[in-house]
Amino acid sequence: MTTIAFTNDKSPSQVLGYAGGTITVLIWATWFLVTRHSAATPLGSIDIGLIRFGIPALVLSPVWLKTGLLPKALPLHLLAIMVSGSGAVFFLLTTLAIHSTPAASSGILLGGSMPLAAALIGIMLFRERPDSTRIAGLVAIVAGVLILLTRSLADASLPWTSFVLLPAGAVLWASYTHAFRRSGLTAVQASALIAVWSFLIMGALALIFGISLPQVPLQEIGLQVLSQGVLSGLVAMVAYGTAVRTLGGTQAAAFTALTPVLATLGGGLLLGEAIGMTEISAAVITGIGVALSTGIAAPRR
Repeated sequence: MTTIAFTNDKSPSQVLGYAGGTITVLIWATWFLVTRHSAATPLGSIDIGLIRFGIPALVLSPVWLKTGLLPKALPLHLLAIMVSGSGAVFFLLTTLAIHSTPAASSGILLGGSMPLAAALIGIMLFRERPDSTRIAGLVAIVAGVLILLTRSLADASLPWTSFVLLPAGAVLWASYTHAFRRSGLTAVQASALIAVWSFLIMGALALIFGISLPQVPLQEIGLQVLSQGVLSGLVAMVAYGTAVRTLGGTQAAAFTALTPVLATLGGGLLLGEAIGMTEISAAVITGIGVALSTGIAAPRR
């Protein structure tokens, strides 16, 4: 089996990183809506997980067949953190919570928590020292999330799983972000390894608990294949990995703060939910926070 050869080629331009972050949050916003929709179908978390990870594992099979399932140059603990943080464990926790949580609230509690979790991990474990511009951006993100959360709590009664599992998912994703940053893998290599290991985990769970895919209409499976497998499992993973590799873990994670805003707007446009000054204010404040915390608006040196 061929071992992986990590390279230190010149990183893509920052513009590519910003594009990767933008693509990620656009796909994530639709992911919340489609995952929430799947609660009304016979699909269970294992069924969706097989689709989510099976498609990228198949498409990227030349990559993981070349690197091997356990690349010698990759520390095992980093691989475990990446698979848990953005793969099977993250997916099972968040899908369980999203099935019982409105899309807008899910976006707030998961997507809005990710930048803060990534920043705190970077500061506490890796001694990152964000400048005043990025600190101001994180404060603005928190303010925007709190505005949406206040509105969400006033409109709906959320189960305890929403407040426990979704922030836990945010911590897992932030851990993956920093682990990938230090792994030496390319975005495609990391996506391939996470997909194949997560698919193996989902396959084992399917053997134990069974699946419902044969009872699901083909159009519903098609929707999940497009949203979960192609967009979320493949395109978004590579796009986010590109953003992390180019911008850094904390800055790339800041893009996810746009997810609750987009999920809220998507709920209004697609599900008929009212959009008022609360949502507009949160969108503006969070957008400013993302611009500051990613360094887009930082003064040139």
